[in-house]
Amino acid sequence: MISTHICGPASSGAIVSVATFAQRNVQGRALKDGYDMLVSSLKVPVRSEYNSSYESNSTTYAFSIIVFPSQRWDGCGYFSVLAVVLKTNNESPWTNEFDKIELSCLIESISTTNPRIEWKKITNEGPSYVYFDKRISGDLENRAVIREPATLVITNATRSDTAKYRCEVTAADDQKSFDEIVIDLVVRVKPVVPKCSVPKSVPFGKSAELSCVEDEGFPKSQYQWFKSREEIPIDPKTSHTFFNSSYLLNAETGTLKFISVRKEDAGEYFCRAKNDAGFAECPPQMMEVYDIDVVGIVMGVLVVVIVLLSITAGICCAYKRGFFSSQKQTGNNYKVPAKGDGVDYVRTEDEVCREQLDLKA
Repeated sequence: MISTHICGPASSGAIVSVATFAQRNVQGRALKDGYDMLVSSLKVPVRSEYNSSYESNSTTYAFSIIVFPSQRWDGCGYFSVLAVVLKTNNESPWTNEFDKIELSCLIESISTTNPRIEWKKITNEGPSYVYFDKRISGDLENRAVIREPATLVITNATRSDTAKYRCEVTAADDQKSFDEIVIDLVVRVKPVVPKCSVPKSVPFGKSAELSCVEDEGFPKSQYQWFKSREEIPIDPKTSHTFFNSSYLLNAETGTLKFISVRKEDAGEYFCRAKNDAGFAECPPQMMEVYDIDVVGIVMGVLVVVIVLLSITAGICCAYKRGFFSSQKQTGNNYKVPAKGDGVDYVRTEDEVCREQLDLKA
């Protein structure tokens, strides 16, 4: 029931303000979004129409009061409207995962003794019941209760409960018999330990990239990088420690990219993922920076070249001296060595036999 006080002469309209209900006989109608609402009757001296409105729960109610007397009315009167009106203490509540949360649905005005109360969860797939026919159902079954008259209490919120919820009340005995409110619930989830990648060693003057990833937190995690327990700022020019460093730090993606690594950039690095629910860190990892020994590399290359040239020259000499000749000595092509002058040559038994065979042939 809405109680409203109306004052003023018929010719100048009416001034409306919320007031305590006092019974007067007012006859007419009240309109809200096209719905007629009952107004009790007030017999006054003239017939005139009063148009006005008043604000309740961010909704404007327009009233058109018509009276039927024979004289002009200059005065005030109270009238009441039978209507169900809802309000909430918090349209955008939040809670951490596994904690308790209340979605308040307060009945500010109603005349029906036993109204029908329903709660619906609204997602991209459409609305679904979570409270219907005086029973908790759907996603919140065994995890929620109704606190009279219509507040929904989730006792163990999970990340899947993040959604819009609509409280609907139908009051059959009220002229304006239906009202609803929408509550946007956010269940925050603390980040888990992020996966961090830090190169173990980087050449001086070269680029290096460190990465940090965490996908469980809600809202989405933001990232911070630390070196030797000191936070690395987004802009190195804002820090005396990192003033001479050249890097790009992306707090959204968690990447830290050094454009040109310095000796001073060596140290222990770790990443922190954080959101409104909390934060988590990966273990520190060491990154070393080493110099590139140009002279040593050149000398090493020269040594390898000299060794290869020496091996090639040796192989060529061996070929020239016949060490790699393809002709093999067999019994068919064996030649008896010629006798040297003045040498007393003693023949072996094999040589004598070969000589005799040659003569017979």
